[in-house]
Order: sequence, then C-alpha cells, then structure tokens
Amino acid sequence: MDEMLTAGAEYEAVRTIWNGAVSRRPLAVLRCTDTADVQSGVRAAREKGLPLSVRGGGHDWAGRALADGGLTLDLSPMRQVSVDPATAIATVAGGATSADVATAAQRAGLVAVTGTAGSVGMAGLTLGGGYGPLSGRFGLAADNLLSAEVVLADGTLLTADEEHDPELLWALRGGGGNFGVVTTMRIQLHAVPAILAGMIMFRFDVLPQLEESLLRGPDELTVQAGFITAPTGEPALFVAPTWCGDPAAGAQVLQQLTELGEPLMAQVGPATMTDQLAQIDAMFPAGRHVKIGTRTVTGLDRTVQETLLDAARAKTSPLSAISLHSLHGAAARVPAGATAFRNRTPHLMVETIAVWEPGDPNEDRHRAWVRGTDQLPGGYPNLLGPEETERTAAAFGPNAERLLAAKKRYDPDLVFHAPGRL
Repeated sequence: MDEMLTAGAEYEAVRTIWNGAVSRRPLAVLRCTDTADVQSGVRAAREKGLPLSVRGGGHDWAGRALADGGLTLDLSPMRQVSVDPATAIATVAGGATSADVATAAQRAGLVAVTGTAGSVGMAGLTLGGGYGPLSGRFGLAADNLLSAEVVLADGTLLTADEEHDPELLWALRGGGGNFGVVTTMRIQLHAVPAILAGMIMFRFDVLPQLEESLLRGPDELTVQAGFITAPTGEPALFVAPTWCGDPAAGAQVLQQLTELGEPLMAQVGPATMTDQLAQIDAMFPAGRHVKIGTRTVTGLDRTVQETLLDAARAKTSPLSAISLHSLHGAAARVPAGATAFRNRTPHLMVETIAVWEPGDPNEDRHRAWVRGTDQLPGGYPNLLGPEETERTAAAFGPNAERLLAAKKRYDPDLVFHAPGRL
C-alpha cells in the first residue's frame, strides 16, 4: 500500500540522496510499493499540476530524483529482482539498485551488466546508457534491456519490447527516463568462466601507455582508469581492470597491466561483481557534497593528456577524482542508430568528480575545479547537468530528433520534464 509523506523522519530519509549538497524539498513524497501506486501518483501530479519526479536509487548527482515543491514518486520500496536461470533473464523492479541485480545474478551463477557503483539505481543507469566493467564483452547496460513496463503520463501502463511499442524501447535504451516511469525491466544476464579484477596504482607518467588497454584490448577486458588520492595520501593514477573470460588468459593480461610501470600498489585476482560494486560505494559514500562534469574523447593524444594531468595536479580536495570509462569491444559494435545511445565510436568518457565534506569552506574552489576539463569535447547525457541542454542534444546527435518525436508521442503534455533531458 502506498504512503504519502509530507514531513517527519521518513520524509527526510527519502529526501536525503547520495549527493549531500542537494537540499530540495518535495511538497509530498509518495512511497510506491507496486505499479498501481505509481499510476495513482502520476495521475495525481497531473491533476494538480505538480512538478513530478521519480526517485529510484537517488544517485543522480544533480538531484533530479527530487521535485522541489512537487510530488516525488519514491520507488525504493520496489527492489525485487527475480532471475530465470534457464533463459538468463532478470526481472527487475524500478527501485532496485545495481547491487540488488548483481547479487541476484550471482546467486544464479550469472553476471549482470551494471555500472561501477552498487548504490546506483539500475533503471536510471540503464535508461541513460550505462558504462560498466563488463561493457567490452556485453555492451552497455542499455544494450541488455529486453523490455520495460512503463507508466505513461496519463497513468496508463504499457509494455515496450521489440514487438509492442518498439519505438519506446528504442528511446529507453539510452535516451533517459523522460518518457514515463519504468516500474519493471527485463534484462539479459550472462554466464562467464571467471571474473578477475583489482586495483593498480602508478605515478602519473604511465598515462600515455594506457590507451591500448583502454580502447583496443580484447572484449573480455574492460579497464577503468583515472586519478585519485592513494591510501598513502599521494596523488596516483589508478588502473582498475575487469576480465570476464578464460582465467588463465586473464591472469596473463592483468599481469601485463601491472608491468606498465613501477606500481605504487597492485591487487588483482579472482573477484565478484558484488565485491567490485561495494568497493566503489565505499570510496564514494552517500552524504558528501558532489559536483560532476563529463566529457568524451576518442583517445589519449597530447592535448587530452595535458588537460587530464593539469586537472589531476590541480585537484582541490583529496576526495575528488577523475575517472576514464571505456567504450570499446561489443559496446562499440552496436550501430549508432540501433539505440538512443548514439556514440558508438570507441572512446573514453571522462568523469570529473569533485567531492568534499559538508561545511568545507572551499566549496566554490571544488566546484570550479570541475571546469578544468572544459576544453575537452563531448559529454555523457546521464551525467550532464540540468543547464547543459545544448550539450545533451549534441551528445545524441542525429538521434535527438527521433527522441523528441518519441517524447511528443508518449508525453505530449510534458508531464515528465526533468531538466537537462530531451
């Protein structure tokens, strides 16, 4: 049964999301336990003319999970995940996190294509694209979306799949959640021989040697890299590989990565997806203040290297980081028009993450630091800020027009109007 919250401890808990810098206050929060609750909430917001938002994992750094002065549909009670081992298909409720899905898949001896953090909502990740440690072999999270139950702006429910409303399914595969509320998804899971993963840290001078592994390695290898503060307190270049194939071949590949330079530390070996997700959650816990910038580059040429190194050296908080997410392999072989997520040229998505503790007097400096990578091109729509509408449209390229047509068809009155989304 649904529950309407307007004040009190439960209201404050729902209003508190991953980014502690977000202080929006919805007029009301509807805690949804099933699809019928979502339908009621959508109809109520429309009838009363209230701004409407959907809270899944609550991990969007810009706070789009909360409708300031409006109605927020809280899907976090809807976290059920069921797995059919015979078909390797998971049925995922709209409030499930990546960790929920990875755990259910692991129990069935399978893996799910998730992002890098376990606390991220699986629906939000998938609808926006979803770079992750298995993307080289199995594509983006969006590429593994088989169907979705969607509550439309008039409160009706439909199922989008390849046979029914395929245009909506196309839009949901990377076009964002601005077409309706996804209450259930069916996603493809996978069997792998083994997962090997870990963390290697180097000094900055190893950066030029990473391009081959990041963009032209085998499908089974997906490498995330970037700049963080090492446990010793010194700045470091991190390399976080994930291998999802033959374990003997993987051990050799990961050993070669440790030999790119003199490691400050190296811990690689057998791993699980759930452990990997938990490690990232521990590095970036909820409650800290965050601002994120995003760019995309096709390689590590001199200009890109200099920009990244300058930004890494200028870091204003030891909690901040720069992360390079790789799109290569299977994710790069999907035709550009096959899904709403268009950029299928092998590339690195640059995520500049400013993080600081509440009350830090240097907040303005931390926010300004994110702009240090502004001279680089591109951007990932799932991370672009609410004001970056032109860059969002540019990221979708020719797919933007088709997305706008889908928006007009499925939400002509703009009931769903999260800023920064098409």
